[in-house]
Amino acid sequence: MKKILTVVATLCMVAGALHAQELANFNFGGRGRPVVSPEIQGDSVTFRLKADYATYVKLSGSWMPNPYGGSIDMRRGEGNVWEVKVPLPSPEIYTYNFIVDGVSVNDPQNIQVQRDGTRFLNMLIVPGERTENYNEANHRGTVSHPWYDSKILGLNRRLTVYTPYGYENNPKKKYPVLYLLHGAGGDEEAWTSMGRAAQILDNLIEKGLAEPMIVVMPNGNGNQQAAGTLNLPVKQQQFDRNAMQNMSEAERSRMMNGYVMSLCEEIVPFIEKNFRAIAKPEARAIAGLSMGGGHTITASNLYPEMFDYICPLSAAGSATPEQVATLKKAGVKLYFLACGNTDFLFQGSQNLDKTLTEQGLDHIFYVSDGGHVWANWRLYLNTFAPKLFK
Repeated sequence: MKKILTVVATLCMVAGALHAQELANFNFGGRGRPVVSPEIQGDSVTFRLKADYATYVKLSGSWMPNPYGGSIDMRRGEGNVWEVKVPLPSPEIYTYNFIVDGVSVNDPQNIQVQRDGTRFLNMLIVPGERTENYNEANHRGTVSHPWYDSKILGLNRRLTVYTPYGYENNPKKKYPVLYLLHGAGGDEEAWTSMGRAAQILDNLIEKGLAEPMIVVMPNGNGNQQAAGTLNLPVKQQQFDRNAMQNMSEAERSRMMNGYVMSLCEEIVPFIEKNFRAIAKPEARAIAGLSMGGGHTITASNLYPEMFDYICPLSAAGSATPEQVATLKKAGVKLYFLACGNTDFLFQGSQNLDKTLTEQGLDHIFYVSDGGHVWANWRLYLNTFAPKLFK
């Protein structure tokens, strides 16, 4: 018995030593001073990275004048900890990374990351009025990932679904639904990772600014079963233009708009069957950014009586006067169009605003500063969500 206790004690000491060595990797030169990064101090923020063998280290951040190629030098300090202090950017969520001898490296001290397609990037959340709804609320909803079978696309596909705080506790209460669509390069996790959709809805609902609602975030890539992180096979899509010329208009529409048709003919019924959703147009909203904005416009054009709330954001799409007239006749309650004034799609949004105005469809054209970026799309969700289902 004594021998067994001795062995156990030895193993515990070894385990403790290993743990201590692991923690040492996060200290200034092993001297017990932790590397803190990023560290906000008043009107500045300091970034640090321990890199013993680096010859140079740079910082690249999305707040910089050239967020896609710009960088600033960091200085080597005690214990081979490189650091740089920069002025604190205005309140928003930013991404950043280090460049160590030409190689992009994430900040090992910062556990806050977001996934942008195939890239995982560190986040810097600068506190302020703009970002107060991007942090965790006191009352939090639930994010789940149900699967549905799509006969139209021929795939078993994954959704992201947000249900508001209290959804599980009141089995008789039904909720309106927002269908929230991502842009090109995104997937069903984009709005929860980069868009902070769950945090925004939690905060707005907790403050009484938005109606409690279900939010459905589908995968808008019609050849994918789910986000690439699940490593599932991707369906190869081939379009035979000659064959398409011999198709009927309905067949061509199904070929080109398969995802939108799956959204309206399969996802909406799936949600209304499996969640406590109000199955009426006045309880359905659709919104999307960029490519998802185009999907939003297409869905409202093809199914004009399905959604009473339509919100194209920085949209890659348009509507004809006839389509807008049909929406007006259907009794759309809110058409919220938004785009940044330096967005490369701004002209298209202006054209759509003109068509909506000429056809007499009451709408909001929300113009923000900036371009085709998540900072704007988070702002738009924060702005239009309180206008839904009123």
